[in-house]
Amino acid sequence: MGQLPGTTGPQVALEPVQLIAPDGAPTAEDRYSRDLPEETLCWLYELMVLTRELDTELINLQRQGELGLYASCRGQEAAQVGAAACLRKTDWLFPQYRELGVFIARGIPAWHVAVAWRGMWNGGLDFTAKCCAPISVPIGTQALHAVGAAMAAQRLEEDSVTIAFTGDGATSEGDVHEALNFAAVFGAPCVFYVQNNQWAISVPLSRQTAAVSLAHKAIGYGMPGIRVDGNDPLACYAVMAEAAERARGGAGPSLIEAVTYRLGPHTTSDDPSRYRSGAEVDHWAALDPIPRYRSYLGHIGVWSQRLLDRVDARAKRLRAELRDATVGAADVDIDEVFTAVYADITPDLQRQRATLRAQSDWERR
Repeated sequence: MGQLPGTTGPQVALEPVQLIAPDGAPTAEDRYSRDLPEETLCWLYELMVLTRELDTELINLQRQGELGLYASCRGQEAAQVGAAACLRKTDWLFPQYRELGVFIARGIPAWHVAVAWRGMWNGGLDFTAKCCAPISVPIGTQALHAVGAAMAAQRLEEDSVTIAFTGDGATSEGDVHEALNFAAVFGAPCVFYVQNNQWAISVPLSRQTAAVSLAHKAIGYGMPGIRVDGNDPLACYAVMAEAAERARGGAGPSLIEAVTYRLGPHTTSDDPSRYRSGAEVDHWAALDPIPRYRSYLGHIGVWSQRLLDRVDARAKRLRAELRDATVGAADVDIDEVFTAVYADITPDLQRQRATLRAQSDWERR
């Protein structure tokens, strides 16, 4: 990267790295390689489609009363799959609450995600078997966890890296600032991967920062920052692979801004039509990463009807497995909400438990 005049720090390019144009044609970008094995190229397509299909099924399950809430990742499949697919299985992932594509790429069954959104106290504990932390709903806290794990890897002389997945809204949180600063000062092998989907619930990016871009924030921490087209899975794969190897080699953390868009609501409790225009959604829908990547595979002669049929069949099977594992599953024991923190619950919590029990009994009538 170049230097800002009069400084010794890095300069961040405003134009996102892009290997696949919106029409699916290869771009002129020559710094990063597209030369992945055909098997990997097809795998990326499969992961993106599975993410989209399972995301749809999870929304259906929530609408049918099987989940308490769900945060869709529709439109962000390329950003998530591309970033996760290039990592080693021993690299630790610290997600927020919208990373279904990351979970699918890491081999975590979708019903494990459903358990978490169903409200079971142990939802997400099975994630750790895949070197993935449980879903983090508090905004930005997982960034601190990622840095702590990265510093532990340093001290244990492991060559793993950690990835902190955040959204654009999380960059306004103090926890993320502290995590970035701590990682930079101590050279932690951590990558901060910010999915800029343009909206933090109903607050647009323009109200989150006055910086030229979120990637430019890296300059203030003394680490490399890079913008990538978040609807381009190959660009996300290449940029994450570079940052991970940099961290693995002892060169410290990086900040990646993946420029993408949340096509659906913030969560199933949200109505995005109240704060964003249909024209804006239509603009980004035309940049949908899945048909774009499918066109690219056609450009390079990898696309086939056989691939389409195989992926569609697997998606149908996994959707059915998700429904079978979720519909009619055991309800949450409401007592666990109150007994899992204190050895002896407080009088106030006792009153709350009694109220909730009474309400639950009434609803069952």
